[in-house]
Amino acid sequence: MSRDLNLPLLILPKFITVNLKKAISCLVFLSAALLCLLCSACDQKEGGTEKDAVVLNQRLSSKIQTLDPADVTDAPTSGVCSEFHECLYAYHYLKRPYTLIPNLAAEMPTVSEDGKLYRIPVRRDVYFHDDPVFPQGKGRGLTAHDFVYAWKRIANTKVRCKNWWIFNGKIVGLDAFREYTKTCKKGEVDYSRRVEGLYAEDDYTIIIKLHHPWPQLVFWLAHLPTAPMAKEAVDIYGLDIVRHPVGTGAYVLKRWRRGVYIEAVRNPNYRRVLYPSEGMPEDTQTGLLADAGKPLPFIDRVIWRVLEEDQPRWLLFMKGDIDITGIPKDNFGQAISFGSELTDEMKERDIQLVTCGEPVTFWVGMNMNDPVISKNKALRYAISHSIDRERFIELLMNGRGHPGYGLVPPVMDGYDESIKQSSSSYYDPEKAREYLKKSHDVHGGQIPRLRLAMSGTSTTHRQMGQFLKRNMEAIGLTIEVEFYDWPTYLEKLRKSDHQLYHSGWIADYPDAENFLQVFYSKNIPNPNHSNYKNPEFDALFEQASTMQDCPERTALYRKAEQILVSDMPCAFTYHRIGYILRHDWLENVKLDAYHPDTTGFGYLKYYRVDAEKRKQYRKTF
Repeated sequence: MSRDLNLPLLILPKFITVNLKKAISCLVFLSAALLCLLCSACDQKEGGTEKDAVVLNQRLSSKIQTLDPADVTDAPTSGVCSEFHECLYAYHYLKRPYTLIPNLAAEMPTVSEDGKLYRIPVRRDVYFHDDPVFPQGKGRGLTAHDFVYAWKRIANTKVRCKNWWIFNGKIVGLDAFREYTKTCKKGEVDYSRRVEGLYAEDDYTIIIKLHHPWPQLVFWLAHLPTAPMAKEAVDIYGLDIVRHPVGTGAYVLKRWRRGVYIEAVRNPNYRRVLYPSEGMPEDTQTGLLADAGKPLPFIDRVIWRVLEEDQPRWLLFMKGDIDITGIPKDNFGQAISFGSELTDEMKERDIQLVTCGEPVTFWVGMNMNDPVISKNKALRYAISHSIDRERFIELLMNGRGHPGYGLVPPVMDGYDESIKQSSSSYYDPEKAREYLKKSHDVHGGQIPRLRLAMSGTSTTHRQMGQFLKRNMEAIGLTIEVEFYDWPTYLEKLRKSDHQLYHSGWIADYPDAENFLQVFYSKNIPNPNHSNYKNPEFDALFEQASTMQDCPERTALYRKAEQILVSDMPCAFTYHRIGYILRHDWLENVKLDAYHPDTTGFGYLKYYRVDAEKRKQYRKTF
């Protein structure tokens, strides 16, 4: 279906179309050939890495920005960086529903009865990666002070960390420390300065005191930005710390060729971590407990190749040079028949399929600081009603999604089944034109040309942008679509440079609160990129965020979501369904709603590769 997509800007004379197709085919072939050479080069012995090392071949559909965990705000970057850096807690790899377990912490936190005081013991057998910043290049032991330093660094205004919003207003004295840093010259902040609610009681005990109960804190202590940092590394590398991840993870960075690939090797000093010995009942049958009790990691080297275009990525997967991938829309028919069945070709190749709903919501965001957008609710409604979500999902996603009516995705606890009845995020072109007429009255004339930013430059992103443009222009708007690579898009998003933008949010942790905080006014400009403000929404969010999970809290979440849906700072578009393919030589892969991606997130240490199977596949196909 989608491979026959015809958009106005894509209609060309026949002779131009034929030549263009030939040119595109040549470019795809050359891109794949060059990437194959890269694959071959990466498989050779270099820098002491043995040719017969077990290698995992990953893909990245966009460039990443940084390997400094404190500044990571997007999924692709987090997927890579999480293999180098770890947090106090992690999610059990096999158990469902998701269960937090100690990681760098020695045990789960002790919490006071009022929910405001946390005491967290730190493991004593953890070491930072070997690196020249340490004496004799040997990584030193991790302590509680490394966490305190890392979180104070996030608070330091001179660092301009994008993740301050996580701690903003939560920890006693940390906001005051942030104000203090404003009085300091760059490089002169005293990190030993006492903060009442954040300190190391001793070398292996962290104390956190909160202003108010914050049950979600433990989730954040399993989220990458809260990973510990070695002050020696930051002091020596300075701004270049973005390219020098000195963490505690199972892998160590070997090489990063920006925009091309990232290569990591096994951490030779990784502490003793064992593959889980228990999971779900079905895990035994599917072989996910075959490695129970064995030391991790199983993979020697990981290579993430940056492949922004779909076709080179698909060709490399089919050749066996990428182990796991999603399905490009133009190759969906080659891989899938009858909705969710693999084609005979895929079965012949022993390729495995996993499908799952994802905890993600996409939308067309609207900058509420923009004078045309912010004062004109009728215009925002017109834009929302102009978008044909069903057609978008059918043509551009091969049906792999559900229309989005609200913020919280269907796979999340707390999803409101009734949101569809009250939402204006649905396609109705006549209603859209009516709202557009009203918007002219509010604006005092015709709406000027609007700018829509897309978060990618690939063929698929361009088709998505043109589809949205065509929808909006069909009701009488004039739209200019701007395409940016991922890092540039994010930077402009944080600076509120976009007027309209295609965006979304994937869950950081399994709680609906994680979605609502995207529109909390105190989280402007990050992650509240729409600059949305509503005191009633904020009050409900603040009340709910202090509560443990209960029906009363869910009711508050839903009430806040209804306010958001009514104000329309974004037009919700869809919730994605993941279709992931992997070669059968890649083992111990558990994918589901909260682990639909495969680029990392600290899970690669569990994966195993049968190199002989891969070798035979390459000979056969």
